[in-house]
Amino acid sequence: MYTTRELATLLGVAPATVAKWRRTPDGGGPKWIKLNSKLVRYRIEDVEAWLNEEEHQ
Repeated sequence: MYTTRELATLLGVAPATVAKWRRTPDGGGPKWIKLNSKLVRYRIEDVEAWLNEEEHQ
């Protein structure tokens, strides 16, 4: 599982961008899991699925 910071680094965006995706009603980013009031994680398979959906040919 990725942290917000790890995902941001992987995607080459700021952690604030990843956090913004979570706050956007239609998402815009990969699915995420809230483990407690402060702990958010991203499953590797959800990130991979999101990237595949975003892929343009």
